[in-house]
This record gives sequence, C-alpha cells and structure tokens, in this order.
Amino acid sequence: MEPEPGATRVEAHWVPADDARAAPLHDGLTEEYLARYGPSAYEEMSSRPHSEFAPPHGGFLVLTIDGVTVAGGGFRRHDTETAELKRIWTDPRNRRLGLARRTLAEIERAARQRGYRRLYLVTGPRQPEANRLYGSAGYRPVPCDPATTDGRQALCFEKRL
Repeated sequence: MEPEPGATRVEAHWVPADDARAAPLHDGLTEEYLARYGPSAYEEMSSRPHSEFAPPHGGFLVLTIDGVTVAGGGFRRHDTETAELKRIWTDPRNRRLGLARRTLAEIERAARQRGYRRLYLVTGPRQPEANRLYGSAGYRPVPCDPATTDGRQALCFEKRL
C-alpha cells in the first residue's frame, strides 16, 4: 500500500552506487545480512564494485521520503540480454508501503530501456519476505549453482521483460 496522498512524498533518484544517498541502503542491508547470515555479510556486500552499477550497463536507485533514504537497489550487466538485480532493500520501519514493488518496477523499466530482456537475481534462504516479493512480482524460481556461505542452497529467480 502506498502512503496516503499528501502524507509523505516518495521520490526516486538514480545515483552512483557510492553516492551518500545510497549509504543508508548499504549500511541497512549489511546489518540485515549480518543478523541473518553472520560475518559472511561483509564478503557479500563488498563482492561487487560500485562501478558495476554505473550506466550504461547498470543503475542504482534510491527512494527517499523527506530526503531520507528508505528503499532502493541496483542492477548490473549479467550478460548481453540479462541484468542482475542486487542490493534490493527497504528500511524495516518503512516496509509494507509498496516501496519494494516500486523499486522493482523502476529497475525493470530502466533495464528494459537499456535493452535487457531478462532480469535475474540470487537471494538467500533466510529472506522469506524477499522470496514472496519476487514471486508475487512475476519472478519465477530457476536453478542456480551458488551456495550461500553457510552451506545452504541459494535461491535464484528470473523475469522476462
């Protein structure tokens, strides 16, 4: 559910992944990964350089309310027809407002405009709300090889654009 009209104004900003407005997203996601997966969170969050999210092959989006970053995520080139979603996150105090869906919709639109025909993502077994979000947004489970650092199988999804 979107916030009541006039109650808050959600703004979307395409920014470099190392922009100050993206820092709360990176920090919040790292905290969440630490709580769910332990110290391997640092490895996951540092595994991709910020430059991978730069145009023309990628992008990084933050959603703000009254100038405060509350959600966002990015995409990067996976192959010539596929973009990979990464760092999709919503601040826990602002969940269930439709912000994650808006993030996905904005990223899907940008990826389509850049010529991608497919989106792909890898998520973990300790993120059931993410799995529900992707399923309800038209992403379908696909086989994947990578395992999470705690030895559990990762969960992979795709969506045709």
